Amino acid sequence: MSRLDLLTPVLPELLDDLPPKPFSAILQDIAAGPGERISLGDLLEAMQGRAFGALLIVFAFPNILPSPPGLAGILGLPLIFLSAQMMLGRPPWLPQIIARRSMARSAFATLVERGAPWLARAERLLRERMLGLSSAAAQRLIGLVCLLLSLTLVLPVPFGNMLPSIALCLIALGVLERDGLWIVGGITSAFVAVVIVGGMGYALAQSALFVMRSAF
Repeated sequence: MSRLDLLTPVLPELLDDLPPKPFSAILQDIAAGPGERISLGDLLEAMQGRAFGALLIVFAFPNILPSPPGLAGILGLPLIFLSAQMMLGRPPWLPQIIARRSMARSAFATLVERGAPWLARAERLLRERMLGLSSAAAQRLIGLVCLLLSLTLVLPVPFGNMLPSIALCLIALGVLERDGLWIVGGITSAFVAVVIVGGMGYALAQSALFVMRSAF
């Protein structure tokens, strides 16, 4: 009997004992993939099995970094859909009209290159704790918070997409690694983001109404 034959029965067990691949490394693999463009549907398919946490990070994190105008509108729609599905306890899915939207793979690779070091640092701080906050029942409430953040993110408020995106990423990392402390930090950040961005949106709306009334 060869050495390979002896190892074959235990290989699945050995692979199961290996630590999961870091999320930052998975993003780098996607960025290095084939094709000139990458669609939102491609990202969704690549993240299958990684839960909502991974998907929320993929669509929220680029809004934290300097990015092309209009990116928040493109990535905000899948965030709204995914958050609603998380709240309802359903598996992640995107309609084709959203899934077909795409961006240049080189642009995605640039975003990953900028963000991967930050994600890698965060991954070293994450660990399983306060597990009740990452349970299936808790995730429905977390989905409601993420939906509110996603709706806030797409508001046409200058620089109003960064704070909701940071809160979404904190929550998503907590969900992904079952770290309740990060989930609490993300929900606290969510409250701050909604208050600040909502206040800015209200002030802009009042200013626009004032200008319109003065003009007529």
